[in-house]
Amino acid sequence: MIEPLISLQFLGSNGIYRPGDELHAEYQIDAVEADELQAVELSVLWFTEGKGDEDLAVHYFERRVPADADEHDLRRLHRFKTILPNSPLSYTGEILKIRWCGRVRIFLRRGKELFFDQPFELRAPADDSNHKGGAA
Repeated sequence: MIEPLISLQFLGSNGIYRPGDELHAEYQIDAVEADELQAVELSVLWFTEGKGDEDLAVHYFERRVPADADEHDLRRLHRFKTILPNSPLSYTGEILKIRWCGRVRIFLRRGKELFFDQPFELRAPADDSNHKGGAA
């Protein structure tokens, strides 16, 4: 059996954002029958990696079920946007890393769940001279 394909793309961006930018994105699901999808969840979140406890926090969340979609088809292209917060900023240190991503999670009829993460960076304005995120 072929695994469903999940795509998530940030629009008008090189994957680098500043606090207060508007993140525009779209996702789509392929290689699965429409009636196999029970729900789709979209999150914009940050998490830590490294020594000690790992943290995770969700900045934006939406859950869609077939009744929410045109013709009850969750596979179709879906766009969303959110204003990014002031913190935490992306960080890569020797002991700790803070990562941001968009995550699409799908729930299939037989209880199976799959997800896809698309990373991006949230940086302070002085950190990036090639900024091409949302609002300046």
